[in-house]
Amino acid sequence: MELRNQPVSAFVEALASRRSVPGGGGACALAGSLAAALGHMVGELTVGKAKYIDVEEDIIAMMERAEALCKELLECIDKDAEAFAPLAEAYGMPKDDPSRDLVMETCLKEASAVPLRITELAAAVIELEKGFAEKGSALAASDAATGAVMARAALYGGAVNVKINTKHMKDRAYAESINARVDELIETYSAIADDVYGQVYGRF
Repeated sequence: MELRNQPVSAFVEALASRRSVPGGGGACALAGSLAAALGHMVGELTVGKAKYIDVEEDIIAMMERAEALCKELLECIDKDAEAFAPLAEAYGMPKDDPSRDLVMETCLKEASAVPLRITELAAAVIELEKGFAEKGSALAASDAATGAVMARAALYGGAVNVKINTKHMKDRAYAESINARVDELIETYSAIADDVYGQVYGRF
């Protein structure tokens, strides 16, 4: 069974076990998808209300984006597990195996690609939550704020799961380019998430 199609209780149980997957990457992808779903809910509670008719088209477009992000993040739960499996095997190769370095490098790059994508998607969710908080129903503002901080967690978790892989890469130019990308995302979007949460929190 695909991880993303397991019951929530089964996924949590697997996450808490000694198994290497699902792990941090899958948890981040789930958190990001939940955040996107919360944004979509804010839209559902906004569309059709006379008070928000002027922003309805914007909200509908944001809902479509949220749905797409939610779907891709759910897919990343399984993609992360699939990318990690070969890396786990590579770590088990004898250190004197002449092919080990090349295999490790390939696996490290593949294993870092999914958490990088999760980080990028989480950033996109944060941007959406900003819009939902500003334009969506005031009655659901807390859900937009919750989505923002959940996406922030996915952003941070995705980034650290990138860096645990880039740390061991031989191709330092490639590694540093990926590190720079996640550093940029963290700097930009963590501040946005904090601002969204702070703005909403300050209303109450």
